[in-house]
Amino acid sequence: MSGKCFVDTNVLVYFRDASEQEKQPQAARWLRYLWKKESGRVSFQVLNEYYVVVTQRLQPGLSYGEARADIRNLLAWRPVTVGKKIIEQGWQIQDRFGFSWWDSLIIAAAIHAECHYLISEDMQHEQVIEGTTIINPFQVSPNQIFES
Repeated sequence: MSGKCFVDTNVLVYFRDASEQEKQPQAARWLRYLWKKESGRVSFQVLNEYYVVVTQRLQPGLSYGEARADIRNLLAWRPVTVGKKIIEQGWQIQDRFGFSWWDSLIIAAAIHAECHYLISEDMQHEQVIEGTTIINPFQVSPNQIFES
């Protein structure tokens, strides 16, 4: 495998969302692959969004303890802190590409973490922004990206 992968909140949520019978297995495939290759990355923004969604919006949701355990595990992915540099870069991305503010911060964090790929269903598949390629994990598998 070549390249780190930044994982957007939606992929983490689908991994835990049993109501998404098609997306849950694909999210699981991606996360297993990234854990095996030790190449997953996230930001503290993603971890905070994940916690809110899986404990307050997901039906049935996770308990606080389950969600906290997931986040503790994801700390191994060295989360990016959203600070001044990422905020400034997020504004530039938002102005140039027209992404939402939250997606702009995700993209800026992925670039800051030097990720080759950003795994998200919320953005244009295969769009490249400052060297980071957006991959929709529900259109391709990790094997199609890394072992082709």
